[in-house]
Amino acid sequence: MSVTDEMVCFSLYAATRATTQAYRSLLEPWGLTYPQYLVLVTLWIEGDQTVSSLGEHLQLDSGTLSPLLRRMEQAGLVRRERRSPDERVVTVTIGERGRELHPQLAHIPARIAAGTGLPDEQAAAQLIDTLHRLTETMHAASAQQTAAQPAAQH
Repeated sequence: MSVTDEMVCFSLYAATRATTQAYRSLLEPWGLTYPQYLVLVTLWIEGDQTVSSLGEHLQLDSGTLSPLLRRMEQAGLVRRERRSPDERVVTVTIGERGRELHPQLAHIPARIAAGTGLPDEQAAAQLIDTLHRLTETMHAASAQQTAAQPAAQH
């Protein structure tokens, strides 16, 4: 057994890579990336979103999200509009191609769920809860570590 096999962080990394590869294979026929799929799913289920709320949902900063949305808009997957009196607020909605893809991609969640090997929805919910807690505690630990570091010396 390798030393990495006993590391929680490596196990998470390997599982993430395998999951992303599974999505890549499933989404490839439609020319979609996993982040694009996540944007579409969020809009299909939760409706129109501001760019900032979409970034919060997907845990992406604007430097990553803006180019992603620009490419998606060029492909007809989404539309970006300024609807608010505040010109800085941009709302993202489903585009025509994004709407057309919804029924075509409806099989993806079941295929991924089957690939996890989890026995039922309860086991999936428990894993999701554990991963959410892990994400929160790792963010808190990172913030705590950053706050404890002395300012860079010049």
